[in-house]
Amino acid sequence: MSTQDILKNASTLASYNVLLQVNNCICSSRSKGCVSDFLVRVSQVMFRVLTFLLNAFTLRFVSKELIGVVNVRLTLLYSTLVFLSREAFRRACLSGESGTNRSWRQVINLLWLTVPLGVFWAILLGCVWLWLLEVPDAQTVPHYGPSVVLFAFSGVQELLAEPLWVLAQAHMFVRLKVIAESLAMVAKCSVTVVLVVFARDWGLYIFSAAHLVYTGFLVVCYVVYFIHFLGSKEAEKKKFPLQHVRDLLPCKAKGEPLVDWTVARLTWSFFKQSFLKQILTEGERYVMTFLNVLSFGDQGIYDIVNNLGSMVARFIFLPIEESFYIFFAKVLERGRDIESQKKEDVAIAAEVLECLMKLVLVIGLIITVFGYAYSHLALDLYGGALLSSGSGPGLLRCYSCYVLLLAVNGVTECFVFAAMSQQEVDKYNLVMLALSVSFLVLSYMLTWWAGGVGFILANCLNMALRISHSLLFIHHYFQFSQWKPLRGLLPSPLLLVVLILSAVVTAVSEAAFCCNGGWLLRMLHICVGGVCLLFVLVAVLFTETRLVQFVRTQLLPRYRKKHT
Repeated sequence: MSTQDILKNASTLASYNVLLQVNNCICSSRSKGCVSDFLVRVSQVMFRVLTFLLNAFTLRFVSKELIGVVNVRLTLLYSTLVFLSREAFRRACLSGESGTNRSWRQVINLLWLTVPLGVFWAILLGCVWLWLLEVPDAQTVPHYGPSVVLFAFSGVQELLAEPLWVLAQAHMFVRLKVIAESLAMVAKCSVTVVLVVFARDWGLYIFSAAHLVYTGFLVVCYVVYFIHFLGSKEAEKKKFPLQHVRDLLPCKAKGEPLVDWTVARLTWSFFKQSFLKQILTEGERYVMTFLNVLSFGDQGIYDIVNNLGSMVARFIFLPIEESFYIFFAKVLERGRDIESQKKEDVAIAAEVLECLMKLVLVIGLIITVFGYAYSHLALDLYGGALLSSGSGPGLLRCYSCYVLLLAVNGVTECFVFAAMSQQEVDKYNLVMLALSVSFLVLSYMLTWWAGGVGFILANCLNMALRISHSLLFIHHYFQFSQWKPLRGLLPSPLLLVVLILSAVVTAVSEAAFCCNGGWLLRMLHICVGGVCLLFVLVAVLFTETRLVQFVRTQLLPRYRKKHT
């Protein structure tokens, strides 16, 4: 597969995970694949809209204490179990080190180790969550013990699809991941809504059952797809390396080791790093869970605001990071300098990296500017006085600044992790250790000083350090070459001026019109923001021409097809 094909597939994967529009595809009886594109986009709309409405719906039916236990305590159990069981395997098995000559039999055997590893973490973490942590009041939050077991079981259940997930990602099965996750989320939303309305006294059982349905649907979707795909004409046409369903099960092939030990050693390097990365990713939840710095109710409020603030990171930045990590890993040879790689591949990688950094920087700056003036209104519309009358607006304003750092860090780290050698990955573990320790200390200290805002401040400081490390790596990587991708972090002067003016105008508008007045004043405040956003977008179109061209040709399917 050529570099351009890899870029095309990575861009397709990113855009299908990001774009919400369903009106760009006009189907005809002869447009083969257009119907499937349309269904993918419809499923994306359902996925995001249902999730958003579900959170708003549950706020009006369950207590903030219940939300705090589910979204912080139990979700942390599930995410820790799954992350520690599979993240290292994903990073190693999707690496471009082995190239196209890899033995997928050995990769499959290695990936099945995630299941027993998941069982181990389920037992260990389940004991900690049941016996070492503070147990919520049974009257306010009923059925805590059984729910811990069910959430741990759901994590192990999801790991059954891990070999299939890696196969799908490595071979750019763009629609499978999107459709599987969308269907699973629709099922989870449906179960949650029904149980919240008709069985409210079930307490945590509501969310445990919904999560089991979610992970079960993921597994079923991947299994059904590969059962129909393997041995088909499409598989033969694509020269898929596996022919039978039994090839998906662990089995030793004659004349070769059980696993590829090069990939296994790389997995171990990532595995050691995964502990530290998980602490950085879920650090505030660990501090809340183990150090009891916030009550369950305050944890619920913080988590709701955190979910709202991170929507852009989850829906835009994370898909871009995941998709283009695969691109960089396939185009660049891990651990080799620029002189020893193909000049064409390095040139494309540098250009893509520069455009990606400029893209996420512009989006992050827009969110930061408009997030300050519209946080109070957004929370009032979403959750009513429960969110807008307390510390919620201040939390969301701080989080809008944090999103900018999240945006830059995601893109820079996806390049760094794809280009690092195994030795550099091991050295970076020490950096991650220092960041993890400093993050925990800062979180604890700043939370006692500033409450939930302290978590966001600690995240900002640590994210800034991670970005600094990645920028240094990228600078040294391209230091003696003609490419300077770090220029992507320099927005045009005109765009900066327009953003600053927009920040001042919207702040004045909030003070004058929002949010104690009626709906007419609120609509006026929204209109002011819409006009300012329009000026910002016009400035982007006229000053960031390379970025606009990149988005049109790589991330928008309608325009990309015209350029292929």
